[in-house]
Amino acid sequence: MSFAFGFSPNVEMTFKIIYALLISFTLLFVIWKKVSPKTFQEELLERTKSWWIIISLIFVALGFGKTSTIWMLAFLSFVALRELLSNVPLSINDRKAVFWCYLGIPIQFYAISIGYYHFFIIWVPVILFIILALRRIAIDETENFTQSLGVLLFANLLIVYSLGHMAYLMVLDIPYDKNVGNDGLLLYLLFLTQFNDVLQFIWGKLLGKRKISPKVSPNKTWEGFLGGLICTTILGYVFRFLTPLNEIQSLTAGFLIAFMGFFGDLNMSTIKRDMGVKDMGNIIPGHGGIMDRIDSLSFSSLVFFHLVHMWTRGM
Repeated sequence: MSFAFGFSPNVEMTFKIIYALLISFTLLFVIWKKVSPKTFQEELLERTKSWWIIISLIFVALGFGKTSTIWMLAFLSFVALRELLSNVPLSINDRKAVFWCYLGIPIQFYAISIGYYHFFIIWVPVILFIILALRRIAIDETENFTQSLGVLLFANLLIVYSLGHMAYLMVLDIPYDKNVGNDGLLLYLLFLTQFNDVLQFIWGKLLGKRKISPKVSPNKTWEGFLGGLICTTILGYVFRFLTPLNEIQSLTAGFLIAFMGFFGDLNMSTIKRDMGVKDMGNIIPGHGGIMDRIDSLSFSSLVFFHLVHMWTRGM
């Protein structure tokens, strides 16, 4: 059996593994719910249902190739940025500045689609930063200047810039291998980051006792964090066939994806606590909004991209 989409061979094989796991977990949770409804945790089944949707969207986007994947991530950037900014109390002047933030999304992702690395890497932290500051200066208004500029720039760094790094994996110049393509790099990042979340959740439920940050995220424990970290590091090594990385590089990548993913999640939990909201949105059943699902990726994507960029340039 072979999928009809344009995957590299190793990505096709990985999707088959992922779908086999989804089928297995779905059947397991359905049986568990019927056999022991009192001990069954409905959240597990809700998360599994959501993963069917998420994985299928990734499957379709990657299957149709580089362009569809880049612009899917651009659309997710728009939705996530809208979710975040809708939860932030902004003045009328600030809301007018949001136009420039949204306009920056197609500019950023167009630069990515044509492989314009030097523009992509400075658009948000340099050019958009200057545009937002100059716009605020031009209206001759000092009230909340620092807060306004800080919130808007941070939102763009957290979402547009991070997802941009994921998108650029699709055009990054990597050593040629008929079995490994750019789609493998992106799937590797997504797979490890999201499975790290799942593994930390499972280890935390099974063994979790010592809380890491009770004020920010009471359910996160040292046992869950370390269990996820160790397992994801191993998965990084096992799934290195999706990438041009060697054994040491894949272990390093797996470790840092897990480590940074955890703190990306904790960072978003801190933001939500500050805003007084449980979820940024409700578009995904059992998961909240898009922003709630890319929280770990907001950190892990940045580190992974620059690791791969550094390593592949020397290959």
